[in-house]
Amino acid sequence: MEDIYVVGVGMTPFGRLLDKDIKSLTREAVSAALADAGIEASALEVAYFSNATQGHMEAQHMVRGQIALRSMGIEQIPIVNVENACASGSSALNLAVNVLKAGEADIALAVGAEKMFSKDRELMFGAFDSAWDVCDKDEISKNLMALGEGIVPPPGTTSDKPYSVFMDVYAAFSRLHMATFGTAQRQIAAVAAKNHQHSVENPLSQYRVPYTIDEVLAAPPITYPLTLPMCSPVSDGGAAVVLATAAGMKRHGIDPSRAIRVLASVVQTGSDREKTDFENHCTARAARRAYEKAGVGPADISVAEVHDATAMGEIIQIENLGLCALGEGGPASERGETTLGGRVPVNPSGGLESKGHPVGATGLAQVYELVAQLRNEAGARQVEGARLAIAENGGGLQGIEEAVACVTILGK
Repeated sequence: MEDIYVVGVGMTPFGRLLDKDIKSLTREAVSAALADAGIEASALEVAYFSNATQGHMEAQHMVRGQIALRSMGIEQIPIVNVENACASGSSALNLAVNVLKAGEADIALAVGAEKMFSKDRELMFGAFDSAWDVCDKDEISKNLMALGEGIVPPPGTTSDKPYSVFMDVYAAFSRLHMATFGTAQRQIAAVAAKNHQHSVENPLSQYRVPYTIDEVLAAPPITYPLTLPMCSPVSDGGAAVVLATAAGMKRHGIDPSRAIRVLASVVQTGSDREKTDFENHCTARAARRAYEKAGVGPADISVAEVHDATAMGEIIQIENLGLCALGEGGPASERGETTLGGRVPVNPSGGLESKGHPVGATGLAQVYELVAQLRNEAGARQVEGARLAIAENGGGLQGIEEAVACVTILGK
């Protein structure tokens, strides 16, 4: 089957971008990706537009991509809207890869943009309320809270301010992991401190303030064992990726020396499983499929970007990706194995906790970072000798895990 390449990437700064709208964020990200590829918008043959919250935030429920892309002059080509919760961006990438593999186009665009921050905090945090089964939310909440039986939250460790319902979800996952493997709150804090340290070197990151482990632990609580720096913020932002076949690169004069090959792009939905059947977590299943497609294994990975909507998310996902053994995510993180200069650096961008998490752009921003790493263009956060990279991007909740997981493997 024909090889597919990332030939252009673009990304806006992430943050509270009050002077930007969906159209301007889309234009900025796409223009940067096209310039990076060295092509004009007229070269695009198909586009996939990722967005999860504009319907909720602005009542723009339909034709979002057509509207956003037409505003910058992209028209006549097929434009497909993609909503797959927090995995929307990677899902758009997967569709773009597959349309090129099918021979239906030679140049494709995947772009995601979100405007999530609002002074109306109820509206803002409500954007996440439908990322699970809304018809059964009371029973879901009850089952989630039962996951961490045996771990009793200490008094005063739950915020009295509004926060996303998904922080309660991650807290439940955290307490299950703590009860099963002995993971300590300090190990979770080590992940957050590492990612905030990494973000200092990322000029596009929402936050660039370093934290120590003790500062993370002393920060305001969200819901035990999570404190504020362990949790991703609400963010605005956009990211875009241009993909091409070899024929497309040749026809448009794209420099092949900067092209990064897509070795695998996998989308996996969840399944019913026992809560301690961690080996069959939807991400673990997706990772096994991705490694098989790419013809590589976890030991070959140079650098990873994972979906750390909370610091506990990173611990869970590096285990699912096989970057460490089950139950070893916390100790490995505390030992510094996932820090820049460590055995396998994870989230050199700062991750969702610090770089930010504009849902529809998140998965594509991971690719932006990994392409920079594989091109040796990441500056002070460069992973030395990076040759193979993996991204994990999950979304929503069904049962006791994410509703969808995407795993992407890239190589020089």
